[in-house]
Amino acid sequence: MEPFKRNILVKEEDLDDLKHVNNVRYVQWIQDISKEHWNELTTESIQNQFIWVVLNHNIDYKSAAVLGDKILQQTYIESSKGPLCIRVVEMYNFETKKLLVRSKTKWCLLNPVTLKPIRISDEIRSLFKGVTKYPS
Repeated sequence: MEPFKRNILVKEEDLDDLKHVNNVRYVQWIQDISKEHWNELTTESIQNQFIWVVLNHNIDYKSAAVLGDKILQQTYIESSKGPLCIRVVEMYNFETKKLLVRSKTKWCLLNPVTLKPIRISDEIRSLFKGVTKYPS
């Protein structure tokens, strides 16, 4: 299975004072693609049974994106154990294939009623099985 992918076109409202994509916007995009991927892989019933929360973002900013750039985003699960998983999100300049941003986010799965961590089931783990990195 391929990583989950989507494209974004950089708009004026995505920019900071240096006319580069604002770091806060990258964090929002990381959140957005993560949620989209989860929603695409799961049914509404599964989505109602679980909540994912972020424990930690580790983001490496490699190169700047500017107005009009098309960005290829992709995400995949690197690992999981107990209630935790590490999700990678990478963003590339669509034209040059140059890496712009690479993040590793630690997510925790919660029960939506008790808000307590719950073990990632084999059923959920199997949804992400076989996801591989972006081909060079």
